[in-house]
This record gives sequence, C-alpha cells and structure tokens, in this order.
Amino acid sequence: MQTAFTQEQMAEPGISIANDILRKCVHCGFCTATCPTYILTGNELDSPRGRIYLFRDMLEVDRTPSAATVKHTDRCLSCLSCMTTCPASVDYMHLVDETRNRIEKNYARPFSDQLLRELLIKVLPNPKIFRLTLLGARFTKLLAPVLPGRLKSLLQMVPKTIPPASDMDLPQVFPANGPRKMRVALMTGCAQRVLRPSINEATIRLLTRYGCEVIVTNGIGCCGALAHHMGKEKNAISSALANIKAWSDLSNENGEIDAIVINTSGCGTMVKDYSFMLRNDPKWAEKANWVAKKAKDITEVLAQLKLQAQTSEQKTTVVYHSACSMQHGQKIINQPKTVLERVGFKVVEPAEAHLCCGSAGTYNIMQPNFASQLRSRKIANLRATGANLVATGNIGCLQQLSSNSGDSFGLVIVHTVELLDWATGGPKPKDIA
Repeated sequence: MQTAFTQEQMAEPGISIANDILRKCVHCGFCTATCPTYILTGNELDSPRGRIYLFRDMLEVDRTPSAATVKHTDRCLSCLSCMTTCPASVDYMHLVDETRNRIEKNYARPFSDQLLRELLIKVLPNPKIFRLTLLGARFTKLLAPVLPGRLKSLLQMVPKTIPPASDMDLPQVFPANGPRKMRVALMTGCAQRVLRPSINEATIRLLTRYGCEVIVTNGIGCCGALAHHMGKEKNAISSALANIKAWSDLSNENGEIDAIVINTSGCGTMVKDYSFMLRNDPKWAEKANWVAKKAKDITEVLAQLKLQAQTSEQKTTVVYHSACSMQHGQKIINQPKTVLERVGFKVVEPAEAHLCCGSAGTYNIMQPNFASQLRSRKIANLRATGANLVATGNIGCLQQLSSNSGDSFGLVIVHTVELLDWATGGPKPKDIA
C-alpha cells in the first residue's frame, strides 16, 4: 500500500511504525475470510483491509477521526485472526493500537460512552471494587430486561454466585514439592481473582506438585490490556511500569526467576508486548524486554514438565477452545492440547476454531450485538463436537461462553489448568458433575 506521510509526520514514532505496517499490505483480502465482523456483516469496512484504508486516511491527513472510522475501529475485536491469515505479515495489532490512541486523543465521544469507559477502567482492574460492584449488581439484575443494550448485557453477565477471595492470591511463596526444578512468579490477575479464584489455586497446586517454587509478589496489578484496547495509553503504560518494577525488584532481591507465569492468555499477550510498548523509553526498555521474554503462558511451562495422570476418572473427551489471544496473539497452538492429552483426555476442536467467541476484553459490553452473535456461533460449533466439557485458557472466554444466556446449557466450561490439576491429583472442578 502506498503512503504519503510528510517528513514531519515520519518523525513521530507512532507514524513511523504505522507507515512501515501500511506499506506491507498488498490488498489481497485473505484477511476478510477470517475476520469475525466481516463474516457477520459482509461490510468491507468491517474487515481488516477496509479498516486499514480508514486508518491510513486518518493518519495520513492527520485530521479528526470521522464517525465512520471510529465506528468500524470500535467494532474490531482485536482478535488478530487476520495476522494469522495474512501472507504479507502485516502487523495489524500495532496499527489498530495506534489508531485507537489517535481516536482517544482527538475524538469527542458521547458522554454516556465516555462514562462507561471510565467506569470499566476503574472497576474491572481493581479486585476489591470489582467484587463490591458485582455484589451490588446482583440486586439490580431484575432490571436488566428494561435497560438499554449495553447496561442490559452488562447485568446479564453478572454471575449467579461470587466466590470468596482466595488466600492463595495474597503475596507469599509456595515451596516446590521435592527438588526444585523452576522458580516462577505467578501473575494472579485482576478480574480473574474475583470471578474464578480456583484458576490460580489450581495453577499453584499444579506447579508446586511438579517441582516449581511459585512466588506471588506485591505490586502486581492489571496488565494494562483493558486500557490499552480503549486507546488510553497513559493508563496502560502506568500498569505496565508497575508490573515491570515489581518483577524486576523480585528478581534483584531474591535471585533470578525462570518465568513469569500467566494463566490468562489475554494478559499474556499484553505482557509479552511490553517490550514494544516501551521500546523508546531509555529507562524502562531493557527491563520491559526482560519481562516480555520471561512471560510464559502456563501451558508453555507445563509442556516442559512431565505431567502424569494420577487417576483414570478423566478418560473423557474435551473440546478445546483456543482463545484468540492464545492462538493468534501468542501463537500458542499445540501446548494446551498436548498437556491435556498427556494426562489422559481425548481432545477435539470445534469447527471455525479460529473465530472469536465475542469476549475480547470488554467487547461483549461495548458491542453486545456482535458479541452475542459470535457467542451463539461458537456455542453451536462447540455443541456439534458432541463433547460437553470445554477447556479454555482465558477467563474472558470462560465467562462469555458460560454466561446466563441459556444456549450453553449442558456445556461445562472450565480452565485448562483446572482439568490438568484434577487429572494429576488435585480436586475435581466444581462445575463437573
């Protein structure tokens, strides 16, 4: 794709990167075949190729984003399926990130939209506030049918029960069982700690069982992805810097860690991108790169350990739902399936496994119509496998697929590590009969 940025524009790091990305696009359209929103609407502007034209026009002319540009950018899930498909290796992820930054700085959203975005950024990354909000929302859930679309979809996602906070999420060191093979730091997350603390509990049991010392350290909070995907880059960088400092201090004070273990693939994609986010920061670039290299999805670590089944109860079929942030963002394809098979599960995949389930961070709140259609499509494909046990490695997907919409009745959605923990001697996940 030809571009016509001025020398003055090219002096900006964001524009320089965008120019390199835009020039790689050859307009082939392969991306349209795997883009969830294009598949739903058939509108070229809801495809990566169409959006790229909008992005170029906005960035090149350096004008206020048009309503059309904002609408079609907001409709993008950032599932990154297009990047898996693209034969020219167009870095769509960083291009849409730069576009969102420009929109946030230069476009005046309606007040209700601004308010909702600010509310989400303040509530979801803060476990204490999020827990209180969910408890309060349970009492207003009956109002959902008469509320506007976004508020209605938000209340419908409130879980029926909210588990108590886990002591295992508090800062501490969990010693390895037997000789220590690895020393790892666990990112406990923010929303996940409230919605499903059993995931971190299973992760810690599993890692320590196979010789890993697990450290939960002070100072680790939200990965920054939520703010980042809204174009609120200052908030995202602030979160990243806090995490980088905490992990760097841990390594300096207590000795080198072998990995930063992350069991939410959406967070993993973000943390692994810290090196790009802070590439021009002379103070933090080196530390950010260190963190990005140390960051590992839990299944990447488990694939190095020799898991062995302890019981034969789990000889059952599991349909594996790979989160977009796992398969497209981090390019982790085989490890989750391999470790499940190693402990005795038969693993199958659904049709259209590459398509997003509609979760995508806060997408199911901001774009409830598209999210609902994608969820129904994913549920139908999961059901068609004949398996009723679904494993996934991302809390967003888990909540989206098991939300209270009725069509997932009979499907049991669990995190991959909960199954692995059960198969190797841990407790049976509470959702499995």
